[in-house]
Amino acid sequence: MSHVPPSAKERGSTPLVLALGLAAMVVAMAQTQVIPILALLQKELHTGAAGVSWVTTAALLSAAVFTPLLGRVGDQYGKKRTLVTVLVVMVIGSVIAAITTSLALLIVGRVLQGSATAIFPLALSVLRDEVKHEKLHGAMALVSGTLAFGSGLSLVATGLLTQGSHPNYHLVFWFSTALTVLALAAVAVVVPHGGSPTGGRIDFLGAVTLALFLVLLLLGISQGHEWGWSSGRIVGCLAGAAATAVVWVLVELRVANPLVDMRMFVHRQVLFTNLAGLFVGFAAFAQFIGISYLVQMPQRITGYGFTATVLRASVEYLLPSALIALVAAPVGGILVRRIGARFTLAVGALVGIAGFAWLAWGHGASAAVITAGMLTGIAISFGYAAMPALIAASVPLHQTGIANGINSISRSVGSSIASAVVTSLLASKTVTYASVGVALPAESQFTLSFVIAAVALLLAAAVALLGLSKHHRPLTASRPMAASSPVQAAEAAPAKL
Repeated sequence: MSHVPPSAKERGSTPLVLALGLAAMVVAMAQTQVIPILALLQKELHTGAAGVSWVTTAALLSAAVFTPLLGRVGDQYGKKRTLVTVLVVMVIGSVIAAITTSLALLIVGRVLQGSATAIFPLALSVLRDEVKHEKLHGAMALVSGTLAFGSGLSLVATGLLTQGSHPNYHLVFWFSTALTVLALAAVAVVVPHGGSPTGGRIDFLGAVTLALFLVLLLLGISQGHEWGWSSGRIVGCLAGAAATAVVWVLVELRVANPLVDMRMFVHRQVLFTNLAGLFVGFAAFAQFIGISYLVQMPQRITGYGFTATVLRASVEYLLPSALIALVAAPVGGILVRRIGARFTLAVGALVGIAGFAWLAWGHGASAAVITAGMLTGIAISFGYAAMPALIAASVPLHQTGIANGINSISRSVGSSIASAVVTSLLASKTVTYASVGVALPAESQFTLSFVIAAVALLLAAAVALLGLSKHHRPLTASRPMAASSPVQAAEAAPAKL
């Protein structure tokens, strides 16, 4: 007979949510903390643009490799144990990045930091194990909301720590180290050893082929602008990704205990939730990179933009959207309970469409850019609140970690595509200003970037309303569970989304 420890669901869930929210926030901060200092790193490490781009690419590829694998490890061998291990690895990576003056070692540190992306799906799995059903959607929404907040806070912290005439990039990584140690202590103390690890063998062949597929795909997307979209390397990466995807599917269909149950992967609710994740991830990064570049344009020269510094761009224009996203997160959880996750996703997408439309055609005033950015921040927060609820209602308990890991990867792929698209658009049509002798993006390219982001959210709304079903029968376990419980029994009943 299954036994739920008193510490799991009978005590208050607030400390648990706060601890896991802090851990998720640390992940988000690590993803964006280097973006404002890439030029500084290029100068300090005596490398070129191609070399320093690997500081971001390495973390992205590491996340692609480790997120699905560690999500599965958490399901099989214990989520708290996996969480603590991943946070320890992130501390090591942050320390390496903080003390090194070598590009190669910095990239190693970023690879270790990137592996911590697995913390987010692991945190959602812990919540599903430990939080009462009536509070689950709100808890998941709040932890998800810390992702957007963490990204904004990281930009502000990086700007503050590197201002002045002698900026020191090491401080950025020491700040990351301190927060990660705090998150590690919180998780070690607060998160219970709950849940029932399923055990079993790790599907290493499936893990390797999935990792190779994601690495080739994301490498092709992220380096397209640098290497040239028609270059042999990019074509080879994308063709290799397609071939490896086929191999991965064949492997997963043949092994006894696959890393990813293909029935789950193609299950309608999971498939369309991941598609929505792709579109929401695209919109999230299009907002960040689009607004950041727009407001830094020298208005006196170009006739648009606000001549903002990196710090001003972060504090004045990006931080409000991050703060509103954190406030909107519990509201998203309430909406998930009251109107369902699919309608929450659709409402958020419609709000975001309005925000991007405002950015596209009304970016002439600071107040308009800030307000429109806040609307898109609400949209992203509602999307992040809805998708974990859709996943939780659609997969068996023992597949929660891997399912949320795949959804995290879908958002990362969307963000990578947004980075490539927006960067390419801004570089494809420039105006050379003779007075300063530089070429800067034409204003129309920012408008087009925001329009494309609005279309991405329009597609997310269509997925929510037309692709996802209001009532569906969740995917049942592909093998007998070790013990039965009310939660497991409920998984066989139709779910309202």
